[in-house]
Amino acid sequence: MKIALFFSLLFPGVFLAQNTEWFSQAKLGIFIHWGMYAVDGTSESWAFHNKTVPYDEYMAQMTSFDASNYDPKLWAGIIKESGAKYCVITTKHHDGLALYNTKIKTAAPLKNKNWQSNKPLSVTFQTPARRDLIAPLFEELEKVGIKKGAYYSLLDWSSDDYPGFLKDSSRYLIDNDTIRWQHFLEFMHGQITELATNYNPDLYWFDGDWEHTEEQWQSIVIDSIIHANNPNAILNGRLKSFGDYDTPEQNMPIVHPERKLWELCLTTNDNWGYRPTDNHYKSHFELLSIFSECLGMGGNLLLDIGPKADGTIPEEQLAILNEFGRWTSKHAEAIYQTTAGLPPGHYHGNSTLSKDSSTLFLFVASPKGKLEPGGKLTLPIYLKGISSQPKQIDLIGSIEPIQFTEVGKISWSTVPGTLFIEIPINEMDPQISVIKVQFDQPIQLYRGRGGFH
Repeated sequence: MKIALFFSLLFPGVFLAQNTEWFSQAKLGIFIHWGMYAVDGTSESWAFHNKTVPYDEYMAQMTSFDASNYDPKLWAGIIKESGAKYCVITTKHHDGLALYNTKIKTAAPLKNKNWQSNKPLSVTFQTPARRDLIAPLFEELEKVGIKKGAYYSLLDWSSDDYPGFLKDSSRYLIDNDTIRWQHFLEFMHGQITELATNYNPDLYWFDGDWEHTEEQWQSIVIDSIIHANNPNAILNGRLKSFGDYDTPEQNMPIVHPERKLWELCLTTNDNWGYRPTDNHYKSHFELLSIFSECLGMGGNLLLDIGPKADGTIPEEQLAILNEFGRWTSKHAEAIYQTTAGLPPGHYHGNSTLSKDSSTLFLFVASPKGKLEPGGKLTLPIYLKGISSQPKQIDLIGSIEPIQFTEVGKISWSTVPGTLFIEIPINEMDPQISVIKVQFDQPIQLYRGRGGFH
């Protein structure tokens, strides 16, 4: 069975609309959580919602959010070098502070002392940054060919017109004050209109939809606002039934998500925003392993960074992005313009396929430890049920020939043997190696029970 046919049966409708094609081939995106919460290094918005920090104390961080070392051109260059094809930044988190120049005023709590209630809750008016932080980044991203993504929180715990506030208390019930809820919808829909008309994101990354129904959010109105301005804009799957792709968070799915397109959003340490006390960074090997897992399932990785309040990116996160850049540059042909790899049973690991299904890429975790000078060890891997005969097998980044043998092939049977491949350990990548298996035609898979079948 041809593998492209197999996957079209496994995931119906896998052939994508034109406006989502870029996303299906992007493979890597960078998520940026940036806001006032970076000042004290507290939990973004949840700190006051969960009552670990008083609301006024949390909002007082605005007075020190200056973005004094923010360099959007530098950010765009770092993202480009990482191998990412899109970037999503928090234009407004649940705390309500917009990082862009919103002109729409929210209903401020009556006794709030942390912002000028006669002006919008925006970094332009309420923080020493005194400028739009989204527009210059989007401009620089466009220059280097990176798609622009706008994270936007549907809910707004700072708006006095929004029902929710603290985890155990609400301002009102929608059914008891529909006029007040309508005021909030006008505010929220108005901000989305601003983003659509003034910033024209390629992608909208909504969050916070869990607090209300699709009808209450008027999701159909949100969708129409966006697509009236840009018919090709795509939406994540957190607008209830609307959306183009799924976004599992932090943990890899075991089975393919419900939507055809998907991404895993993942932190580099344990938190989304900047936390100076959080030094629990995932290793380069762990992150690249998860990335290869996403690739093998036909998904993307949206890898998060949390800049400091002044706009500098922590050194540990810079090192991670640098390593991603090294690895993606070296293995670009196995990442971009590929599809999901072999279905279960053929290879004990992750893999991808070229679009014409004639080249198979096998991801192999590189052994840790140092090989003594002059030593030569090989790491054996194997493939099952591959009816096609490879014409050449290479280790990407190495010129040393890769030896392989087919074991168990019987002349009178159509069942293929097991293909054993010997990888020279001293030539392997420091993190994840990639074996390139080329065929003369689209790969043919055997999906039977063995023997005469």
